[in-house]
Amino acid sequence: MRTVGAVGLLLAVLAFAIVRPRRLPEAVAAVPAALLAVALGLVPVRLAVHELGALGPTVGFLAAVLVLAQLAADAGVFDLAGTLAARASRGSPRRLLAVVFAVAAVVTAALSLDATVVLLTPVVFRTAALLSVRARPHVYACTHLANSASLLLPVSNLTNLLAFAASGLSFVSFTGLMAVPWLAVIAVEYLVFRRFFAADLGTPTHAVAPPAGTPPPVYALSVLAATLVGFAVAEPFGIAPAWVAAAGAVVLAARRVRRPADLLHLLRAANPGFLAFVFGLGVVVLAVRRAGLADLVGTLVPGATGLLALLAVALLAAVLANLVNNLPATLILVPVVATRPGLVLAVLLGVNIGPNLTYVGSLATLLWRRILHAHDARPAAGEFLRLGASTVPAGLVVATVALWCGLRLTGIG
Repeated sequence: MRTVGAVGLLLAVLAFAIVRPRRLPEAVAAVPAALLAVALGLVPVRLAVHELGALGPTVGFLAAVLVLAQLAADAGVFDLAGTLAARASRGSPRRLLAVVFAVAAVVTAALSLDATVVLLTPVVFRTAALLSVRARPHVYACTHLANSASLLLPVSNLTNLLAFAASGLSFVSFTGLMAVPWLAVIAVEYLVFRRFFAADLGTPTHAVAPPAGTPPPVYALSVLAATLVGFAVAEPFGIAPAWVAAAGAVVLAARRVRRPADLLHLLRAANPGFLAFVFGLGVVVLAVRRAGLADLVGTLVPGATGLLALLAVALLAAVLANLVNNLPATLILVPVVATRPGLVLAVLLGVNIGPNLTYVGSLATLLWRRILHAHDARPAAGEFLRLGASTVPAGLVVATVALWCGLRLTGIG
């Protein structure tokens, strides 16, 4: 009964997050579910408080980076990206796809996947309309790279942050091991996109006057660059990424916050409802782990860290992400493999690449789908599944092989 109750709560929370009736925030279901898990004795109060404390730095970083990304957008960073993409493509759909891939990969790595989905996708729509090219390949690239291109840095994805501390790796070591898998999966995605969307990309090139140039937001770009460097520099001193991201947000906000309405704008950007959802989900997933799922998953995780073991863990993580979403999958799997850095990174391959297979794989994908609906460009479920089936297996294999090579070269197990 404990297992049934815990799993039932998790499924109810995820179902609410997917459907979002009346556009209510995900926390409307997650927070009561967490309280119910405690009230039913599925999670003792002491463990629930400990879980909230453990999630605190991660959720704090998420809030800071969401504000930082919104301030960058307000300063014109994403508009600049759209202008440069339009100029570099010279009206060619194929060149535009290559530029969108590059921009989306960098934005995802530097500002997290939420920035790519929420802030870059609308810019890509506008750029495609300006060039009179079909937007479909380019906006699909935004959601795929929001997931798969989030492998590079510990701060690129909430899943990475949850796993980073458990890996025992430094910021630089993590990035070094994930750099080649990151490049490999992006290359696989690009090759598949070129073939899958051949008809859309084969439309004639239109001679379009380049958009009028505006002065680049030098100050905002400088703050973003300094923040990225700060993540790596601060980590050896035990300074959490949340403080670095918060410092970057404060420096950017100093030039833009003038009225109380500006502060309210930034509060909305931090998305308090989603932050509460993460806290609530953490307690619910803890209930599921305590009900026996962690032991079951532990029996499926290999004890070795060879290539086949890494592939098995990456596949398990991908399957679990598409069953229960990548955030719960990370919370379930990371404690099981926490003593083996190679397997922790393999989990991240699965929970970051795997969600491209189905809508439910990640909350970012669900948010992307809502953005497309708002642009009257509703994605076809069958097409999304076919594209995912073409990219996810190949991406998992090449990224895992690249990770295995990196682990062998560095001697990390």
